Amino acid sequence: MPTYQYACTECGHQLEAVQSFSDDALTVCPECAGKLRKLFGAVGVVFKGSGFYRTDSRGSSSSSSPASPAPKQPAKKDTPAPAASASTS
Repeated sequence: MPTYQYACTECGHQLEAVQSFSDDALTVCPECAGKLRKLFGAVGVVFKGSGFYRTDSRGSSSSSSPASPAPKQPAKKDTPAPAASASTS
């Protein structure tokens, strides 16, 4: 469960509360019965590995349009190679 930080708008008291996502936010300061507000800070998220950056999935071309698939070539037939002529001169 996440930990939320609150601060009282009247007395300045700060507290942390462990609450579920579905719990209602705290509104009353336990010290002075004043109004609480939720404090927000920087979130520590680190993206590791490939696929998170724009350049990770880019091919050799620098265009932003998706690469078109290579055209299919007809299947090669099994034909014997022409015999090399032997010259005896």
